[in-house]
Amino acid sequence: MNVNKDMNYAFALSRKCLWLIGVWPDPQISLSDFRRRNIRVVFVACCLSFYLILPQVRNMIRNWGNVPRMVEQFLSVNYGLMALFKLITTFYYGETLRTLMTSVMNDWLTSKSDWERSTMLKIAKRGRSLSLKCYFLLTCGILSHVTICFIKFRRSMHQPHRILVYQFNYPYNSQKSPNYEITFFIQLCGSIFAALTNCTVDSFVSIFLLHVCAQLINLRVALNNTIDELANRTMSTSRFKEGLATIVLRHEHLIKNAKTINDCYSKVLFQQMLATTFQLCFQSFQIYTIITDHTSKIPIIKMAFLFFYTGIVLTPFYIYCYTAEKLFTESINMAYGVYQCNWYDLPSKNAKDLMIIVHRSRIPLKLTAESFGVFSMELFGNTIKTSMGYLSALLAMKD
Repeated sequence: MNVNKDMNYAFALSRKCLWLIGVWPDPQISLSDFRRRNIRVVFVACCLSFYLILPQVRNMIRNWGNVPRMVEQFLSVNYGLMALFKLITTFYYGETLRTLMTSVMNDWLTSKSDWERSTMLKIAKRGRSLSLKCYFLLTCGILSHVTICFIKFRRSMHQPHRILVYQFNYPYNSQKSPNYEITFFIQLCGSIFAALTNCTVDSFVSIFLLHVCAQLINLRVALNNTIDELANRTMSTSRFKEGLATIVLRHEHLIKNAKTINDCYSKVLFQQMLATTFQLCFQSFQIYTIITDHTSKIPIIKMAFLFFYTGIVLTPFYIYCYTAEKLFTESINMAYGVYQCNWYDLPSKNAKDLMIIVHRSRIPLKLTAESFGVFSMELFGNTIKTSMGYLSALLAMKD
């Protein structure tokens, strides 16, 4: 069994992209090598901070009162801040995430039964499908953005005042070659890194949670098989207790892993919830403004970029809500699995031992945005409704 191949299948593009931005929690390298400062993280953070967020914050202040321009610049700031926060969080909790990835690697290594491996591959395939859809929208959005920037670059190459991706007065002459070309390229890289970081971290967290769901399903099946063997008198009482103790310890381990990933990214998820609400609101406002502007033709490439950009914003949030609800359901199903098995055929003292798992499953596993909300499909719908409410208020202000 090739564990590295299994890990690569489960985490797909998120593994390569996390390595590219310097925050992949690789469980196969030594801890001393892992702790070394990664130059890629510093480069990505600088691109986001000084060539995306800072210029757009300054432009937003300068255009105060011009709602359409402010909205356009706020979208970049919001998305860039979200990416920077995810990058710093993933880098800060690198050792913790590395421990979790070691646990995932051990799960693939120790899965010996065909049904266990089949369940893990089925859930991993679902995670890959969601991840690939997210990366497809990301690729389309990046291509649209690069096309718009390339057109802008060609038009201003021989102009007296050259236009950057994000206008800003740097402490050097950014209008002179090759400073202009280098600055333009780094700003373009900043916007690409923002999209890549957001999509990659979201895919990584979601696939990890789906892996926990797969382990909970396997654990429930193992529990049912153990109970059936004792009920059919094909297992001794001592072996049953040993098997049940192993299942309880395994259940505790999965609960700890799910809570650890939630503790690492709870603040990020709170920001994701707020950012998605405002991002969707302002993105819809920008699309509405372009469509209703009768003074000029609708720019097809820009409209395509905005629609893909809206998909890039919504899809990761949907994936979070989907995986969180899946985690909630599978953690509750551990208790239902005890109820639905042949516990009534067991001796009373052995049946009472099952109450440990029932009691531990009483509180479901959740993905939370601090203490402000629990991620679920209901939250996804409420977020869209809230953002559309803010859009109505924004349109009223514009009129």
